[in-house]
Amino acid sequence: MVSAQGRTAPAANPLRDPRDKRLPRIAGPSGIVIFGVTGDLARKKLMPAIYDLANRGLLPPGFALVGFARRDWTTENFATIVHDAVREHSRTPFSEDVWRHLAQGFRFVQGAFDDDDAFDTLSQTLLDLDRVRGTGGNHAFYFSIPPGAFPVVLKQLKRSGLCEPHGEEWRRVVIEKPFGHDLKSAVELNSLVGEVFPESSVFRIDHYLGKETVQNLLALRFANQLYEPIWNNNYVDHVQITQAEDIGVGGRAGYYDGIGAARDVIQNHLLQLMALTAMEEPVTFRPNDLRREKVKILSAVQLPKDLAAGTARGQYAGGWQGASKVLGYLEEDGIDPDSSTETYAAVKLLIGNRRWAGVPFYLRTGKRLGKRVSEIAVVFKCAPHLPFSRSDTEELGSNMLVIRVQPDEGVTIRFGSKVPGPAMEVRDVSMDFSYGQSFTEASPEAYERLILDVLLGEPSLFPQDREVELSWEILDPIEKHWARSNGKLEQYVPGSWGPPSADAMMARDGRRWRRP
Repeated sequence: MVSAQGRTAPAANPLRDPRDKRLPRIAGPSGIVIFGVTGDLARKKLMPAIYDLANRGLLPPGFALVGFARRDWTTENFATIVHDAVREHSRTPFSEDVWRHLAQGFRFVQGAFDDDDAFDTLSQTLLDLDRVRGTGGNHAFYFSIPPGAFPVVLKQLKRSGLCEPHGEEWRRVVIEKPFGHDLKSAVELNSLVGEVFPESSVFRIDHYLGKETVQNLLALRFANQLYEPIWNNNYVDHVQITQAEDIGVGGRAGYYDGIGAARDVIQNHLLQLMALTAMEEPVTFRPNDLRREKVKILSAVQLPKDLAAGTARGQYAGGWQGASKVLGYLEEDGIDPDSSTETYAAVKLLIGNRRWAGVPFYLRTGKRLGKRVSEIAVVFKCAPHLPFSRSDTEELGSNMLVIRVQPDEGVTIRFGSKVPGPAMEVRDVSMDFSYGQSFTEASPEAYERLILDVLLGEPSLFPQDREVELSWEILDPIEKHWARSNGKLEQYVPGSWGPPSADAMMARDGRRWRRP
């Protein structure tokens, strides 16, 4: 190409095209401050994820990590804690060279959340990192702390000026769930956060949205012509979204009691999975376009008229799970023996739009269930006419598409096939796609993707304020109905798939739960 001045313009490099996603995006100069750095989340997830990002070359050379806590630690003590957490929990192999370079950017600030001097020290520490490590005034504040501490930390960030960038700098806040405990508290928290940070700088973490399989749901739906014609109420009978754990509350008793399964999982993880499953195709995958379609779905959710018939909940009892003797929920350490907190919750929801009218979405979650699994099962209607004798199709069920979120990430399609032999016998078979077998590269942990997106300023996978409020608008009436019920919760056997009332809820609709 020749310019107007007669000089030959350099050829464009296609790998520099911002639309080209073949090269990984590397975060620019930046750092992260973790409040609650002594907790399990920081030790088991956040610190290893930061190391794994550095090991993959996705962090800037001068990246900085600052821990803030009341512990009487030096920066050297903090570095030792991070080192041990990385060696135990990191996904990628440990490299002394990577570790040595990363650790040069570590700092620790001791103090309580209401300590003005500690936040002034934190402010000075970040200024020093800008000078020494070249972080450029770009800092994310990660709230790995109880929700009750959010207000005081936000006020301290505002008082100390830490939330205010200058020029081209950015400051962002990362907030872990639960984001409120009901609609009223969520609105108040949104308002409080909004007084300190603009909405574009607020990243509400739902780690499920960082999982490769959840993101693959978008590719499955919108990169293929195969599914779109049947992704509607003409062909889909119902959808089941399950998040099951085979463990009890363990060390989370203090947090869990009073919260329960519905607030802990349905309000965030499962409603987000439902929105991604049911939403219309976005114009683009830019954050605003993607969020707009999710908000439409959440706005269209309808509760069952009879909440007693359309919901179920229970508590796991004591007994044997496999070869292990386990305690019941009310017997766990730190649990009130009169607690009415559910460890299992199931709800039936409808979506009031043309695509999904009449198709129920069944959401369930629980602890001490048959196995650890998270999946979305799209169950299709039976063929309107079967030209076979009844005995030929006794073992034939409904066609099904199952998206496995964890632990065995992949997709299964269930359909009918003839059994080899002289008779026309038809039964269900499965065709399976597994991430582990199809790709040589291991899937990154959800927190790797989400932390990198925070540093890049990419908010597509983070629920916005309206999504959070809509999810509480859905769950609040259910929680209030359960609160009016009072009484002891229904018990279920460890290793089962929940209380009998959950099976009864499905049976009333002529359906049954899938056993993963």
